[in-house]
Amino acid sequence: MANVEAKERVRVVDVIDRYGWNIEMVTMDPHFHEITVGLYVKEGTFTVWTFSQKPGVEDRVLKIRDQLVALGGMAPVEGTHNQTTFSCGQGHGRPVKFLVMLAVEKDPGYTVPEGGIKDLRSPLMLDLEGSEVDGRWVYRVTAEGEAPNPEARLRAVTSGFVRYGEMEKAGDGISFPCRERHDKLASLVLPYARNVTQVEEMLEADAQRTQMTTSTMGFTPPT
Repeated sequence: MANVEAKERVRVVDVIDRYGWNIEMVTMDPHFHEITVGLYVKEGTFTVWTFSQKPGVEDRVLKIRDQLVALGGMAPVEGTHNQTTFSCGQGHGRPVKFLVMLAVEKDPGYTVPEGGIKDLRSPLMLDLEGSEVDGRWVYRVTAEGEAPNPEARLRAVTSGFVRYGEMEKAGDGISFPCRERHDKLASLVLPYARNVTQVEEMLEADAQRTQMTTSTMGFTPPT
């Protein structure tokens, strides 16, 4: 038993050495034998990885990687089936956590709906518009419809982007720390930015599942 555990720990160490730290662990892939899938990052390169050796797993990893590209605007690393990067070279931590969860848990053909989305706390339809301001790409939350004090609601959703998108305030808008344009990533964060309570509960549940899984595997990623 000790030898089995030692081999498993060596494998984990080798993966970390090669691909970097695990930034998100999806404990159950509902579309492929309920395997556990992790996303690792090292020097700006993200790697989709699983310890599963089930037949067909490489094709499943490729599909997840391709969803990171389609849903998050990432770029595939040439010559690989499981690696991506952002054009800016940065990590975009929490948005990427949301991204990989969608890439694994949603149907492989899932796409982020275009156009506005319904606010959960008002009759408003929320959307984003972006423009370049002083050398950085700035997004502003917009709203259509009638609601009491819509300005307050827009400020709250904008603050949600700071919290869950790890973005920065830029006047009445927000921008990514890299200052570059990431439309797909911003659109992906919008549903989370509109509902603080639900997202906090989801993140807490996910953190507990991830902690149990990474402890079992013999490592715990840094926070």
